[in-house]
Amino acid sequence: MARIAAAQRGGGEGSQAAVLAVAMAAVVIWAASPMVTKVAVGAVDPLAVGLLRTVIGALAAVPLIVLGRLALPAGRGARAHLAVSALGGFAVFPIVFSLGIARTSAGHGALLLAILPVLTGLIAALLERRPPGARWWLGCAVAVAGTVVLVGARFGLDHAGATLEGDALVLASAVCAAAGYVTGARAAREIGTWPVTLWGLVIGGGALLPLAPVVVSLAELNTAGLPALGAIAYLAVITSIVGYAAWYWALGRGGIGRTSLAQFLLPIVGVLLAVAVLGEPLTWPMVVAAAIILAGVALARGRA
Repeated sequence: MARIAAAQRGGGEGSQAAVLAVAMAAVVIWAASPMVTKVAVGAVDPLAVGLLRTVIGALAAVPLIVLGRLALPAGRGARAHLAVSALGGFAVFPIVFSLGIARTSAGHGALLLAILPVLTGLIAALLERRPPGARWWLGCAVAVAGTVVLVGARFGLDHAGATLEGDALVLASAVCAAAGYVTGARAAREIGTWPVTLWGLVIGGGALLPLAPVVVSLAELNTAGLPALGAIAYLAVITSIVGYAAWYWALGRGGIGRTSLAQFLLPIVGVLLAVAVLGEPLTWPMVVAAAIILAGVALARGRA
């Protein structure tokens, strides 16, 4: 693992095909998370699930750090980026998102998270002082429009169960996640993907650990059952470690603005998984919406 980290620090730009493949692997992992989370929250409090996915992920990260001899970054800038990525992506996001999604509708939550690629690109542009071009904006607008159609076809766009408080919390969680992605990718350029991912989990898990006695009920976990516990393990290890490591690698090698657009494909992959695993129907509005999203992503990625 140490050799991998060293190679990442000194290696050149990855080919766009490899970058896209790794980014899509992260997208598939994250697209499965809603279904897995649904299994977990069916037996465990949603806030506890959000906390446990980071804390357990941190516990799994510790032996990997020791075995890989992964040291914390020495530079002040890299440490600052690591701290923001850890707190934004691993500590604040899962808690704030869990609180927000409990107070709003599924459709509102999906639409608000759909702007994550835009937020990620804008934060990266702000830090790098390179504003996105007109083609990026147009492609994002097309992809967002397609996402609205897709979410409307799947969940409906009514306001039942939605609140301004819940929408604001989900939006705030999206900003935190986007900031975590950008700073994590910047730190990965300096110290490597695995150190950023694993140390980020440890820092985020350490920040949340004091809340565990208040949020997590051992009695509830004892009666949760293997499917729910397995779902939490998936969120902690596959989503938080494998998914984030793949995403940071892709962002660092392919450019944050371009690669973050792959997140627009999350709802498409989510629909395909729901059709294949849950037996949900695939309708023509969904197919048309997916085509619009793909066109928007292709347009935005084609910018100079």
